Amino acid sequence: MKIAVIICFARYYHRIQSSDIQSYKFLIQPIILLIIPCYLVIQQPDLGTSILIAGSGIAIIWLAGLNIKYFVYSGLLLLVSLPFAISILKPYQKSRILTFFNPDRDPLGAGYQIIQSKIAIGSGGFFGKGYLKGTQSYLEFLPEKHTDFIFTLFSEEFGFLGSIILLLLYILLIYRIINVGLVSRSFFAKLYCFGFATAIFLYVFVNIAMVLGMLPIVGAPLPIMSYGGSSLLSIMLGLSIVMSCKIYNQEQISAY
Repeated sequence: MKIAVIICFARYYHRIQSSDIQSYKFLIQPIILLIIPCYLVIQQPDLGTSILIAGSGIAIIWLAGLNIKYFVYSGLLLLVSLPFAISILKPYQKSRILTFFNPDRDPLGAGYQIIQSKIAIGSGGFFGKGYLKGTQSYLEFLPEKHTDFIFTLFSEEFGFLGSIILLLLYILLIYRIINVGLVSRSFFAKLYCFGFATAIFLYVFVNIAMVLGMLPIVGAPLPIMSYGGSSLLSIMLGLSIVMSCKIYNQEQISAY
């Protein structure tokens, strides 16, 4: 769904007239298409992934040219409903939010993961401890070091310098995807490339902010780096479509 939502929305806004984008009639359908997969993912439960999927869809709607007033009204409505939304969260989700504000409230329980993550990142120093020499990671102090907390392991082994190089590589990847969209004649290709670049930025930002304690812990893998077949498959599929947009960048895709 991470890729399907981007493709679906890019195709939808490619087919309608630019003057119809502001119409309520043409806004209801993408909202319904976004709510259905997000609801199904939340029921798993996986709130983090559903938020990332929703973020990708909202980014496409924004890039298509929807008036900013809709986003302002939606943001205000979200703020008003936030207390009610928190009340229906599951106990472990509430615990993650409380741990985000104060990890030391339960250092051996809910706060253990983020405390160990910060220790591991800080212990890496500027140049790191070296490949496969991370003490916090390989002495089993850090849970989920191969999936959601892969950046922590990388930072401990390669330090601040290695982390900056990794971030620069992500910036280069995002820049190249955006550049493919800029040179494409097709509106579909532009929307898809910009939406996919936004999605990768969101995944990278949320994952790194999470392991640094800047956001609550959610199930968000780091693109290409984290272990997991489905995550890697979706990213590679998305990149293959970007490459196709690059190859056929001078062709106009029919709206029908």
